[in-house]
Amino acid sequence: MIIDAYNHILPKKYQETLEKKVTSRDPKLPSSNWAKTVPTLMDLEARFRIMDAFDGYIQVISIASPPAYAIAPAPVAIELSRIANDELAELVQKYPERFAAGVATLPMNDPEAAVAEAERAIKDLRLRGVEVYTDIAGKPLDAPEFMPFYEKMEKLGRPIFIHPRGLMSTPDYEGEEFSKYRLWTKLGWPYATAMAVCRLVYSGVIEQFPGLKVVTHHCGGIIPYLAGRLDWADDVNEMLMGQRDILLKEHALVYFRRIFYDTAVSGNTGALQCARAFAGVDQMVFGTDVPFGNQLGRRLIRQAIEAVERMGLSDEEKRKIYRDNAIKLLRLPLGYPLGTI
Repeated sequence: MIIDAYNHILPKKYQETLEKKVTSRDPKLPSSNWAKTVPTLMDLEARFRIMDAFDGYIQVISIASPPAYAIAPAPVAIELSRIANDELAELVQKYPERFAAGVATLPMNDPEAAVAEAERAIKDLRLRGVEVYTDIAGKPLDAPEFMPFYEKMEKLGRPIFIHPRGLMSTPDYEGEEFSKYRLWTKLGWPYATAMAVCRLVYSGVIEQFPGLKVVTHHCGGIIPYLAGRLDWADDVNEMLMGQRDILLKEHALVYFRRIFYDTAVSGNTGALQCARAFAGVDQMVFGTDVPFGNQLGRRLIRQAIEAVERMGLSDEEKRKIYRDNAIKLLRLPLGYPLGTI
């Protein structure tokens, strides 16, 4: 069995409500047209046909970007989040052989409402985690108003999935009007993921909430690759300044190694080897980013499997990445997949 812990979907009622109530989205952004250009986001039968090409393959579903809180005022984001989470729970209940679990979306532009919705989604709807993006409407993840959210997620014992976010309207250089050559996704999103994780680590959030579980999309962005530089920079900065400028109880890399890293790197085995060398297979979960890209997700699943197979892992290590780590992380029922969720 292969559990795809990070892929995306657009439930019908959620998408219809979003289109009705959020009309000011930039039409140039790909996410504005995803419901039309990526049919497997909404067409379940088409999605299932692709899934059937891979034996034992099932999914943990989360809402496709953009997050409601980035495009709607708080009252609308609250409504959209509730609709989305209700539908995710319905899909998991209706198709347990297809969907192992659902990951809730939250109205993070209202932190108090986000905490309440996280609790409702996990306790009442039995969703298995929540998703946030690398910034909250421009605010960093370590902003003080989000501390009650982390406290609640630690208490609930459920993971936070972090998805990258960036905008074409943010230029790569001064004097330009927008990011060229889609660099805002090619480079900007991995950088955004790394920046968000660094803010959680260096601010002390991961230390303050030791039971908090964080899952990064696209294998942590660039964190595993730059782990050596992060280590070196801390030492050099302390030496040059004559004092510690980052006051953590443990070395920063200890906290980075508590993060989970998914395999959604479009078949790049070298990237996965970086994550394995840095954090170990116990901190890796299988993810694909389905259904984006050509072939409506089929290519991403195939490439992700092939990349894991090329890592030279033992059967036990592969089982951890393919399923066991996700079962433990998401607290799926004893005996899963034979049991019910």
